Amino acid sequence: MDKQALRDFVAEKTDRCKILVVGDVMLDKYYYGEVTRISPEAPVPITHVTGMKETLGGAANVAHNLALLGCQTSIAGFVGDDEHCRSLTDKFVARGIDYRGLVTTDRPTTTKLRIIGGHQQMLRLDFEKNDPIDEEHAERFLHYIEQKLSESLDCVIISDYGKGACTEMLCRRIIKNCHAHGVPVVIDPKGANWTKYANADYVTPNLKELNQVLLEPVRNEDAAVERAVRYVMRKFRIKNVIATRSECGLTFVREADATHIPTKAQEVFDVSGAGDTVIAVFAMALAGGLASAAGAYLANLAASVVVAKLGTYAVSREELLQALQETGKTSREESL
Repeated sequence: MDKQALRDFVAEKTDRCKILVVGDVMLDKYYYGEVTRISPEAPVPITHVTGMKETLGGAANVAHNLALLGCQTSIAGFVGDDEHCRSLTDKFVARGIDYRGLVTTDRPTTTKLRIIGGHQQMLRLDFEKNDPIDEEHAERFLHYIEQKLSESLDCVIISDYGKGACTEMLCRRIIKNCHAHGVPVVIDPKGANWTKYANADYVTPNLKELNQVLLEPVRNEDAAVERAVRYVMRKFRIKNVIATRSECGLTFVREADATHIPTKAQEVFDVSGAGDTVIAVFAMALAGGLASAAGAYLANLAASVVVAKLGTYAVSREELLQALQETGKTSREESL
């Protein structure tokens, strides 16, 4: 694989990639603090709050990755008329993400609020409603996507977090409309109902998500994972699968072959957000005209940056270039 070509692409050409992210938009909120005593009111720790952070989560984190990598990024999803939505839109504006595809509903904006004591998550509060989105809002959502497709896109990502945006009807229509415009669809799946992803170009499950649609859990071994992936490809009529395998790296399966890409050896702090990075970087590679195998390699490398961070994290172009440079150094050293 031409590492210099990958570096040139990341450094100079990502701004040509036009990508739309659709799915479950979220806000991740963190309160950080110190715990020194137990409450006299109930047997619970008292957390003295010392800091707060808000980040883009779910489909919004996929868009965040794309924006930091320099892509022309749009997002479509469902939000509520609330303070959490205003926090989201402020962040989209700051990162240059086109958020005109957000449809306002009477549901709350999906938000995950975490209380962190030291480095330990103590509590999570979820603001959400997971019912399938109603027909009126779904049609507005689809109308926006059709409009974006007519303006020309290089790739569409469906980021399914099981919060009601990615119904079977919506997924099927999005895939059909994208193919009518010659635009590839990459899907981050959720749950056991993969029939809604039928005919997708690429699906990017982790091992847990893959196991949800298998008759029995698969061992995290190359041959076993490849067999399992080919089973789901046949069953659900999916063209290609990129299975992320935590410490074992990534397996990319196409009809003709399979590639097993090992992960970079390092300490893993947190895998949250790694799947968002994988799908974002792979879609960027497709949008930029790279070979899919090169895109899988680049996505795996980007994920190695994210898992070394704590909490939801989006990789930047500079960090990805640094990782490419380090792998180049390692390759040269190993050849000496």
